[in-house]
Amino acid sequence: MTAPSALRTSSSRSSSSRTSRRRGPVRTRSLAALAITSALVLTGCSDTGAGGDQLQVVENPERASAAPSPATTEDPAGRVVPAGGDVTDLAATDGTLAAALAGEDAVHLHDLDDPGAAPRTVRLPGEAGSLRTVDGTIVATMPDAKAFARIDVATGTAEVVEVDGVPTGVAADGDRTLVALRDAKAVQVLDADDSPVRTVRDDLYSADDVLVAGGGAVVLDQLRTAVFSLDLADHTIGEGLRAGQGAADATTDEYGRVLVTDARNGALLAFDTDPLLLRQRQPVPGGAYGVAYDAKRHVAWVTLTERNEVVGYDVRGGQPEEKFRLPTVRQPDSVTVDEQTSQVVIGSAAEEGIQVITP
Repeated sequence: MTAPSALRTSSSRSSSSRTSRRRGPVRTRSLAALAITSALVLTGCSDTGAGGDQLQVVENPERASAAPSPATTEDPAGRVVPAGGDVTDLAATDGTLAAALAGEDAVHLHDLDDPGAAPRTVRLPGEAGSLRTVDGTIVATMPDAKAFARIDVATGTAEVVEVDGVPTGVAADGDRTLVALRDAKAVQVLDADDSPVRTVRDDLYSADDVLVAGGGAVVLDQLRTAVFSLDLADHTIGEGLRAGQGAADATTDEYGRVLVTDARNGALLAFDTDPLLLRQRQPVPGGAYGVAYDAKRHVAWVTLTERNEVVGYDVRGGQPEEKFRLPTVRQPDSVTVDEQTSQVVIGSAAEEGIQVITP
C-alpha cells in the first residue's frame, strides 16, 4: 500500500446572494450558518487498517443511523395515513408517492390526491433498499437481489435491471445510468441499453450513493463519512471531502449542489460538484437525518428524529434560512417532495404511517 497523499486546501467562492421573501406558516428559528472557507481534500490509499487516512473519522467506521425518536407530544402536521409497517424510504413523482416497507418485496404506490385510498402494489424480486425519482421515474434499489427497478407509476409496472454487486444508489448522467455498488466499493456505468460499459473503483471504503448535479458526479461514502468526485471521462474516483462526522442521506438541488445530512453532528452540508467544494454548513440540531428538496419553493427539508420534526430551509441565499418547522410522526427517517404539488411526505419507521403535508 502507498502512503496517503498530502492534504491540500480548496477555497470556496461566495454563494448566490439571492434571498427569499416567502414567509412560512409556522414558527421560525434562526440558525447561523457557518462560513466555510476551506476543506480537507484527500487522494490516495483507502486501506481501513492504515490509520493514516485523513478522511477516516474513527478506526473502525460504521454508518451513521437515525437517532431514536421519543413518543410524539404534538399532533403531526397535515394528514397521516396508515402504511402497514415501517417505512424505509419514499419517492414521489407526478402526484404519485412510492413507499417501501421493511420486509416487503414490493413498492406501494399512493395517489397524493387521495393518500388514504388503497395503494397499488408493485411486486419486486427483492426488498427495496432505497427509492429515488430519476427523470420522472421511480427507481428502487434491491441490494439482496443485486438489481434495481425502474417503476412506471402510470402503469404500475417495473423494469428490473441486474448489476454486478449490491446496489444502494442510482443516478442518470445523460443516457448513462450510474449505480453505486456498496460491496464492490465502486460505481457501475450502464449505457442507454442498460449494458455495463465500465466499473469505476478506487479510494472508497463504501459506495453508498451516487448523485449527479452541476455538471459533476459525486459518490457518497458513508463509512468514511465523505463525498468523492467521480470522473467519468477518466474513469476514476477523484478528490474527496469530509461530509461531517456521520454522512447519512443526500439529494441534489437546482443550483447544481449535493445536499448531505450529518446525522452525528446535526448539520446540513451543501457541496458544489465541479470542482468539489463545500459551500455551506448549516447546524441542524435535533437528530438530522432524511433530506429532500423542493425546487418550486427552493426549500431543503430535513427530518429531525430526536424531536419528531421536519424543518424547511430556503437555500437560495448565501446561507440557509429557516422557513418551516413542523411536527411529524414518530421516527421520521424518510422524506420526499412531490415536485408537481410541493407536498412534503414523511415516512415513519415506527409503524405510525405516512404523513402528507401541504406547506
